[in-house]
Amino acid sequence: MSQHRGEAPLQVPRYSGSARINHWVVAISFVLLMISGLALFHPSLYWLTGLFGGGPTARWLHPWLGVVLVIGFLGLFLRFFVANLPERTDWVWLARLRHVLAGREEYLPEVGKYNAGQKFVFWAQAFLVLVMFVTGIGLWPVGLAYFEQLLGFKATIDQRRLAAVIHAGAAVLTIAIWIIHVYAAIWVRGTISAMTRGTVTGGWAWRHHRKWLRKEIGKEPGGPQPAE
Repeated sequence: MSQHRGEAPLQVPRYSGSARINHWVVAISFVLLMISGLALFHPSLYWLTGLFGGGPTARWLHPWLGVVLVIGFLGLFLRFFVANLPERTDWVWLARLRHVLAGREEYLPEVGKYNAGQKFVFWAQAFLVLVMFVTGIGLWPVGLAYFEQLLGFKATIDQRRLAAVIHAGAAVLTIAIWIIHVYAAIWVRGTISAMTRGTVTGGWAWRHHRKWLRKEIGKEPGGPQPAE
């Protein structure tokens, strides 16, 4: 896509205002969960509880932040799971990962709203958030008591210990994937502004998500319309 010298770049709507709010609710609750979870994970990190007003407050707040995260992520999942369904071009993209890392976009297939790497982050986090929620219930006396009464069962000590191990492992994996997600957003210039302003330049869209751009332009004769 070309533009005349001195003209402002064409702006293409990528995320609606509600989608951006949904994203930042998930992002903020995740960071707070990560910090409070690390504070409760090991004595050497207990000092982090000071950010929440002390250990008892952090311990009380952590599971409720988890509830906020799950509800927020459910909103993102319902919005974007269709756009994250696997396509044939995803396998081609993955096979040419060396070109992705080298920034050689010309060797990559045209992709839709999300590439294979972004889809991996989406589905991996969806699975891990579910795992952490289920195992987190087993570590939360209030939540566990509610579900025990609702479902008519009593969790054993061994089950709660297993839940603690799985919860910690899932948390480590989730944090690792989150780091990759943040790094990629910084590395691909223009990605962060899509989730702050809601738009991307036509050049960015043409380079990174050409198939999606063609679809957006083709929606209406007047050009791109507001997107999710």
